[in-house]
Amino acid sequence: MSWGTELWDQFDNLEKHTHWGIEFVERYTKFVKERSEIEVNYAKQIRNLSKKYQPKKNSKEEEENKYSSCRAFLTTLNELNDYAGQHEVIAENLTSQIISELTRFVQDLKAERKSHFHDGRKAQQHIENSWKQLEMSKRRFERDCKEADRAQQYFEKMDADINVTKADVEKARQQAQLRHQMAEDSKNEYTSCLQKFNQEQNEHYYTLIPHIFQKIQDMEERRIEKVGESMKMFAEIDRQVLPIVGKCLDGMTKSAESVEPKLDSNQVIESYKSGFEPPGDVEFEDYSQPMKRTASENSLSNSRGEGKDKPSGKSKPKLWPFIKKNKSPKQHKELLSHRLNEFMTSKPKMHCFRSLKRGGSGPEDCSHLPPEQRRKKLQAKVDDLNKEIQKEVDQREALTKMKDVYLKNPQMGDPNSVDPRLSEISHNIERLKLEVQKFDAWLAEVEGRLPLRNDQSKRQSGLYDTQNNAPVNNNCAQDRESPDGSYTEEQNSETQIKAPSTEFDDEFDEEDPLPIIGTCKVLYPFEGQNEGTMSVAEGEMLYVIEEDKGDGWTRVRRSEEEEGYVPTSYVEVFLEITKGAMTYI
Repeated sequence: MSWGTELWDQFDNLEKHTHWGIEFVERYTKFVKERSEIEVNYAKQIRNLSKKYQPKKNSKEEEENKYSSCRAFLTTLNELNDYAGQHEVIAENLTSQIISELTRFVQDLKAERKSHFHDGRKAQQHIENSWKQLEMSKRRFERDCKEADRAQQYFEKMDADINVTKADVEKARQQAQLRHQMAEDSKNEYTSCLQKFNQEQNEHYYTLIPHIFQKIQDMEERRIEKVGESMKMFAEIDRQVLPIVGKCLDGMTKSAESVEPKLDSNQVIESYKSGFEPPGDVEFEDYSQPMKRTASENSLSNSRGEGKDKPSGKSKPKLWPFIKKNKSPKQHKELLSHRLNEFMTSKPKMHCFRSLKRGGSGPEDCSHLPPEQRRKKLQAKVDDLNKEIQKEVDQREALTKMKDVYLKNPQMGDPNSVDPRLSEISHNIERLKLEVQKFDAWLAEVEGRLPLRNDQSKRQSGLYDTQNNAPVNNNCAQDRESPDGSYTEEQNSETQIKAPSTEFDDEFDEEDPLPIIGTCKVLYPFEGQNEGTMSVAEGEMLYVIEEDKGDGWTRVRRSEEEEGYVPTSYVEVFLEITKGAMTYI
């Protein structure tokens, strides 16, 4: 069906309809534009979210990537970043393939519509002008006919009147003839105008207007078709990224399926395993037997009663948690006599780090770490050095081949020019090999020291019987377990620990209060949960009654009835002037 034949009289309505059609296209274009903006903002928010939870460099989050769950989460973040990129692609395609196209199409559509309706108005105006001319000729013909009739009636009246002169009658006759001639001329003109109008009207309604309306109809159908194609493209743009989005989602699923709880739990063992043996059984202490008590040269203070020599016999160790009156936790010379020989022949003691609160990177041989962690660090260092050696060897082989080429083809280069680099690489290889030997020796030492059975007895709550070390090739300090459960070191320049005396005080008697030797300010709050320690608050001022002897603990007093040990690193100590001012940080 054609608009030209069916809607020949609906010019104004067609004009309104086509105007609405263009507005609809513009409204749909605005819809797509807002959808594109939503996609851009969504992609931006997704990228920001992914970036926010990405592990920072040199941070704890980066170290956590050794766990499969953390690696899976990192993979999910990366896939989510790619997922955001697909939404950016959607926004870009919506802009280029729909918004830009529809914007240009609407501009062309407006120009074409304006041209078609201009031609339609022009044709409409022409037929209206022809109709006006026809009406004018028709009215003129009607007027001339009426005037001819009046002139004819007047002539007949004058001719019938005997009183009228012959001249008047002749004049009336001539006037009637003139009017008749004018009416005949108007009739001919009207006939001509009518024929012309009918021809133009036929051409207008059957040729010109149908042709213009057909163009408008074609334009409208193209508009509708374009809107349909845009809607289809709107869905197709989403469908185009679905395979990649699916791959992103598959990657997230695969990363989630790669989480291995057993592997992560084993990784915790690898990360925190110290290599120490668990403490053995605590022996029975028989107080009913005679005991020998000797003043230890490292005892905290003289007891109220002077130490007296007693017959040699079974003795007991000093145990943590501390016994009453908050005695010092230093125990390195107070061992059970019947364990001495066992400790003398046991494996060399591994050196633990003092306390992580003190900071520092530790010695090169990693002796500040527990045995298992030390072995892992040393093994990693050996592997890195071997990789560097292999890299240097590859460079040396490449330079050697280059030198051979220069020897065979002197025009390509001077063979002697690579000798300095070869010498430097050889020197680097020798240096790295020496480093590997050094770390291999430390690695062999720590692997030989890792305990295979529980041959030592320790008390988990605090008892730590110091082992007798074999000579070692470093200046690591003697290990000791502190009241808070961490391992600390006692500074000692000796490379070999002497076997402590088998005679010592087996108990502490009541003693006089120790004199105040200075004051201290608490730098950090400390919760003293073990017996013998004392809880302190930040900024608190305390009295110092016994300074740090190298074990990391300072004995302080708050009142006559309240005293105990606090970590030296938690306080700033000011000793009396007579003994010299000293600060522990």
